[in-house]
Amino acid sequence: MSIKVRYFASLKENIGRSEDNLEFVADLATVDDVWRYANPDKALPNNCLAAVNMDYVDLNSAVKDGDEVAFFPPVTGG
Repeated sequence: MSIKVRYFASLKENIGRSEDNLEFVADLATVDDVWRYANPDKALPNNCLAAVNMDYVDLNSAVKDGDEVAFFPPVTGG
């Protein structure tokens, strides 16, 4: 399985990278699994948004080979 993971805004700064390419990982079934595998020492911040292939999803959404998973911090406006 191959999944591209992208991080935006303050998540990118806190993690120290803008993306990961996860290759040959067979046990990733959900968006939450992707986060935990890519960031084993960091909890996903509260209220983060996630997208699979540019569609917003919840953390229990399924992922498959070739997907792009993106994580966004909560957005506020003013």
